[in-house]
Amino acid sequence: MTSTIQNAISIDVEDYFQVAALAESIKMSEWNSISPRVEENTHKILDLFDKYHVRATHFILGWVAERFPALVKEIANRGHEIASHGYSHQLIYNQTQEVFRQETNKSKNLLEDITGQEVLGYRAASYSITKKSLWALDILAEAGFKYDSSIFPVYHDRYGIHGSPKEPHILKTPNGQRLVEYPLSTYKIFGQTIPIAGGGYFRLYPFWLSRYFYRQVNKKQKPFVFYLHPWEVDPGQPKVDVSWFSKFRHYNNLDQCEHRLSKLLSEFKFTTMKDKLDDLGLFDGSQRISTCY
Repeated sequence: MTSTIQNAISIDVEDYFQVAALAESIKMSEWNSISPRVEENTHKILDLFDKYHVRATHFILGWVAERFPALVKEIANRGHEIASHGYSHQLIYNQTQEVFRQETNKSKNLLEDITGQEVLGYRAASYSITKKSLWALDILAEAGFKYDSSIFPVYHDRYGIHGSPKEPHILKTPNGQRLVEYPLSTYKIFGQTIPIAGGGYFRLYPFWLSRYFYRQVNKKQKPFVFYLHPWEVDPGQPKVDVSWFSKFRHYNNLDQCEHRLSKLLSEFKFTTMKDKLDDLGLFDGSQRISTCY
């Protein structure tokens, strides 16, 4: 049964060797020497979107955009929203405010120069806007972003602000600016809030369970947010020697992910993050403002 609710779908466009789970073995200084796979994998996803007539938001890493501007143009020309995933995929709470400001502006300007379109949305590497890095929200607002999708309202060892709002909302940044926040989807079960928005969770949970969670959200006449990375449809990527837990996080069910994504696209309706926020009226400035977390 196909849901009639339009949900938000997003792709964090980065290569396999840039993820936090592999950072213990691959330094950023080595990235240029590694054969990239992001173009081929992103094309797989773009072709699936074309097949199911889906428009998505692509949060593109500045490092990738700088080296593959034709890929950025193709994503935009196929009708998708271009958004920013920062520049270097470093955890924000490990950066200084000045470095984050420089990288944020660099990535936004780069994407806008390539596409000729204003970039409205931002998503942090590994959802690393936490209570330790709320100052980043001020820098995003100053840079001209209209919305952020970096806050996961869950407990996690690397990210999350447990107890933060679970629905899209307008927040007041620490310095008093306004910014729309589109948090990642969660589900409350047995008294616990668990993440269901996609990525590793989409690979870890059996498909029937992900489908169940998404249908339950839609039954309440609410959209869910889904995300994925291009490397997650690439079971042939080189294996990196990292800890067993990092291996589990990164490589779990890669061989099933593309098929699962196809099933998901056939059973649910999707659109961009911007379109959903437009539908909810969160860009017109009339909504109640939440205090910063």
